[in-house]
Amino acid sequence: MQARQPARPAEVDAAAPLLVFDSGVGGLSVLRKIRALLPDAPVIYAADNAGLPYGTKTEAQIAARVSGLLGRMTERFRPRLVCIACNTASTIALASVREVLEVPIVGTVPAIKPAAAMTRSGVIGLLGTEATIRQVYVDRLEAEFAAGKTLLRHGAPELVQAAEAQLRGEPVDPAVYARAAVALRAMPGGDRIDTVVLACTHFPLVQPELAHAFGGDVRFIDGSDGIARRVAALTEGQTWNREQDDVALFTRGGQDVERLRPALAAYGLGRVAIL
Repeated sequence: MQARQPARPAEVDAAAPLLVFDSGVGGLSVLRKIRALLPDAPVIYAADNAGLPYGTKTEAQIAARVSGLLGRMTERFRPRLVCIACNTASTIALASVREVLEVPIVGTVPAIKPAAAMTRSGVIGLLGTEATIRQVYVDRLEAEFAAGKTLLRHGAPELVQAAEAQLRGEPVDPAVYARAAVALRAMPGGDRIDTVVLACTHFPLVQPELAHAFGGDVRFIDGSDGIARRVAALTEGQTWNREQDDVALFTRGGQDVERLRPALAAYGLGRVAIL
C-alpha cells in the first residue's frame, strides 16, 4: 500500500500584500528595511492615527484596539503576513493577536540583546513610550540579555510627535531631542551611556537629531533590521505581484494625512486611503 504524501502548503496568492501596522508613521522605519530585502512585495501600510498616541493608553485599551483593527484588516485585505511595526502594540498585544489571527505575525521588541553586545561601558539607555518602558516584557528582556549591565529607561512621547511633525514637513524645536538626552544622562550612571535603544519605531526617523543631542560618543540601535530579516525568512520562496501602487491606510483622515503624502510617496506608498 502506497504511503500517503504529506499535504503541500497552500499556494500563496502572488498579489497578497504584507500588512505593516503601527499607531502612526513610525513603522515607516521598518518598512524601509523590509523594502530593501523584498523590493517587489506589495504592501499595505496601516496607521492607526485615530488612536495615536498609544503610549498614553492603558494596556487593556491597546490590546483591544490592536486586536480589533488587525482582525478587521486581515479579514478585508487577506495579507500573507502581518508585521506589527510598533513596540508598544507588540509588547502588549502580540500574544493575544497571534491567538486569534490565522496568519504569520512578526512583532517588534526593544533591541536590548544587541545593545548589550554593543555597549563598552555597560550602561545602556532605552527611549520608548511610557507604555513600553513599564512592560514586564521589557523586564524579561533586560534580565535575559542585559544581566550585569545597567539599563536606564525614559519615556519620551515628545519624540513621537516630533517624528510625525517632521514627516509632515513641519518645524520641530531641537529642545525636544535635548530633553530626551538630558533625561537619560541625569539618571544615576547616565553619564556613562554609550548605547541607546530606540524602542519606538518613530524614533529612528529622528535619529540624526538624537545623535546630535547625545553627542558623537553614543551609538543607536533599533529592531528594524531583525524584523525585516524575519519577514523575509517567513516569505522565502513566495512569489510577488504588485498589481497597483502600494497604499497607506489611515483610521482617520484630515489635513495631517494630506500633509504626509509627499513623505509617504518617498517610501513607495503612492495611494492613501481611510479605513
